Amino acid sequence: MPLIAFPTSQLLWMRVAALLFTCVAFSVSAHGAALPSDGMADWCIFCWVASFIFTLLVLLVELFHLQARAPVSWNNFHITVACYAALLCLSASVIFPLFFLRYQRPYQEAHDHRVASTIFSCLAALAYIGEVSLSRARPGEVAGYMATAPGLLKVFQTFVACLIFIQVSHPDSYDRHPGLKWCLAVYCICFIVSMAVVVLCVGECTGYLPVPFSKFLSVYGLLAAIMYLTATIIWPVFQFGKFRRNDRNELIATAVLTALNFLLYMADLAYTARLVFVTA
Repeated sequence: MPLIAFPTSQLLWMRVAALLFTCVAFSVSAHGAALPSDGMADWCIFCWVASFIFTLLVLLVELFHLQARAPVSWNNFHITVACYAALLCLSASVIFPLFFLRYQRPYQEAHDHRVASTIFSCLAALAYIGEVSLSRARPGEVAGYMATAPGLLKVFQTFVACLIFIQVSHPDSYDRHPGLKWCLAVYCICFIVSMAVVVLCVGECTGYLPVPFSKFLSVYGLLAAIMYLTATIIWPVFQFGKFRRNDRNELIATAVLTALNFLLYMADLAYTARLVFVTA
């Protein structure tokens, strides 16, 4: 008897569509887009290839009914993959046309290839968003932690933190004042703990914690929200006083992303509190 029931047929077609769209996106860009050898081009290719590989893995495991043999919590794994893939393809859909269509004027054939890659990247992002929407937990439904709102927010938090790390990769952006180093510590600590939560849930290792998982999430959510609040205030205070710097755009982007992650941690705290206290 097949392990995949009829209600998951929409989910299957979403995955197949995402697989095809990401395959076309990186194939077209690699074939004739004439992309320069720089970090942004490599990032976009990585987004499409990584999403394609992990989606293919999910499809093969479900095709051969190997979910029970997977060394991970499958319900947590596949939605985590879909959520990260959605964010990766969404970022590539923004970065690729911005850097390789707006600021560059390639010859016509290369331009057409870049337009096609952008279109299929957007379609892949929509397919992954649809997959996440179909896989997430509904009210009253018993599901893995990563399928709940706090679990999905953990994915968003780690992804935004990665974007922040890209912006502050140069030591000059945080070396000038101890307050800026505190902001960097906030980014690193919260990223590590949030990623650890994702790994623990996907690997079904939450029982190894010395404290109940729900209490750990509540305490960490509160501390992370407070830490990000301080970073949201401190970063612009010590950075925006001097606009003579050449990396003004990166500093503004960091401030915006820090505020965004603060809001994500606040939403995470609110959802976690409701799950822990209201459900109890």
